[in-house]
Amino acid sequence: MNKEEQLIIDFRELFDKMTWLNKLKMEDSLKGYKPSEVHYIECIGRNVDSNVTKLAESLYMTRGAISKITKKLIKKGSIESYQKSNNKKEIYFRLTKEGQRIYKLHEKLHKKFQERDKVVFEQITEEQFDSMLSFIEKYSRHLDAEIRKLGIDIKSE
Repeated sequence: MNKEEQLIIDFRELFDKMTWLNKLKMEDSLKGYKPSEVHYIECIGRNVDSNVTKLAESLYMTRGAISKITKKLIKKGSIESYQKSNNKKEIYFRLTKEGQRIYKLHEKLHKKFQERDKVVFEQITEEQFDSMLSFIEKYSRHLDAEIRKLGIDIKSE
């Protein structure tokens, strides 16, 4: 196995471990919400004037999937839709009090996870961080280009 293959396998394994470990706490604390719904709430909480298109781009989901989650979260009372007075065509979403509660709880959990993992990050030098961040940025740009080749419009930052 070459280093590229090993790196991809190790990234996937690391991500899977984080997901599994965090999932236990998330499911316990965020009962009644699926991970995709929590990420949707997080996205609206972080971005003003979220609409279906922006959410689909940010979450790498289809507009149809976003519409389904939107309907579920409106029914749960976590989000609500609104229109701007100068644009009656576009529909936007914002968090309700319930959505804010879930958003804040999710943020608290992430802070706990960061605290748990702090021991590792304290050992990383600035140069190591810069190198890893540079690699991730390059790889992400490459994947964005590959997605665009498929004719899928995504955000590119």
